[in-house]
Amino acid sequence: MALTKNQKRLRIKSRIRKVVSGTESRPRLAVFRSNKEIYAQIIDDVTGKTLIAASSRDKDISSAKGTKSEIATMVGKSIAEKALKAGVETIAFDRGGYQYHGRVKSLAEGAREGGLKF
Repeated sequence: MALTKNQKRLRIKSRIRKVVSGTESRPRLAVFRSNKEIYAQIIDDVTGKTLIAASSRDKDISSAKGTKSEIATMVGKSIAEKALKAGVETIAFDRGGYQYHGRVKSLAEGAREGGLKF
């Protein structure tokens, strides 16, 4: 029996999560990518709380025009801005089982441009 695309991604995701974990000093930037939207959360895995979230559905970003990759860069900059306001500078990047390519890479580069270190 062949695995579906999503089952393969979840398998890869669990392999990544064994290694990448968010602490209070270095929380995890988790990425979720659907066909239309992209979501990012900064998570402290010790307490199990989401500290900051941003997505392509946020009012300021959803009204913007551009390709999905350009919007992903905006989401990265947005989450970086919110994180710096909250006092988070360094993070661990969790690509969520997706290839570090395209929208996921754009989001990461946007977050770096915004001032996050990882």
